[in-house]
Amino acid sequence: MSYKTLKSSAEASFTEKRSEFIGRVCPVTSEEDAIAFINEVRAENRKATHNCYAYILRENNISRHSDDGEPSGTAGAPILEVLQKAGITDAVCVVTRYFGGILLGAGGLVRAYSKSASLALESAEIVCMELSDSIRAAFDYTYYGSVSAALSNIGAAVTDTVYADGVEIFADVQCSDTDELFKKLTDICSGNITLEILSTGYREIKRN
Repeated sequence: MSYKTLKSSAEASFTEKRSEFIGRVCPVTSEEDAIAFINEVRAENRKATHNCYAYILRENNISRHSDDGEPSGTAGAPILEVLQKAGITDAVCVVTRYFGGILLGAGGLVRAYSKSASLALESAEIVCMELSDSIRAAFDYTYYGSVSAALSNIGAAVTDTVYADGVEIFADVQCSDTDELFKKLTDICSGNITLEILSTGYREIKRN
């Protein structure tokens, strides 16, 4: 199981027929977080004509959007569609518009809000979060090379290595691979290894 989200907030802007569109995206984990970000953008742009938004959350499978005064369906829905097409979740996007005096029409608004959301996403770093186990493996130095190779081959991300009387390796590995990995490591070390799962959760897996 995995999902894509944003590593951090980002923004991008462009001008269309004198109207300035500023797109901002931010990772969030709850509806409260999303609303707080929307309110923050609104507070920073009190003189803006519109602050339209959309957000998607894994929690309760929530998705919401708002046109904030623009013609119905021309702002919030296009922003939401950009997030959905990118496969992004646990994220909010707010597009601020400073009206430049020239009407864009419904089609022009849809294109402008879609473009603004897309540019903001392009400016952001998108990460894949995978359900993984944080594991600990303790063993004798004799097996270090073979254990390291097995971890690398299965795609585990080593987060720390402790060298003392023996070696302790801490790593993140996809839950679906944990059983297979533990069997391989037990065979490699002829049973002379201590293996344990320290925690389980969604993490950004960085490949070695």
